[in-house]
Amino acid sequence: MNENTTRRSHFEGKIPEEVRQHARAAREEMRASFKAFLPPEFFEHRQKARKEMLLAWRSMIDAALDRMEKKEEKI
Repeated sequence: MNENTTRRSHFEGKIPEEVRQHARAAREEMRASFKAFLPPEFFEHRQKARKEMLLAWRSMIDAALDRMEKKEEKI
């Protein structure tokens, strides 16, 4: 299931459609203003930094799983 579909169905009936459309338009305008204000290198660096953070979390999870497996082997 698409993440956006889940959100829409969750808020549907609780927040008027006009308000949701306005929020979407405001988000798009904000993104456009960031792209106009910040250099393209910023977005490239941000994407690479995000990938590095995800890889760091992966290594932490892998280490935790290794420790769990070693404890299970001792039992």
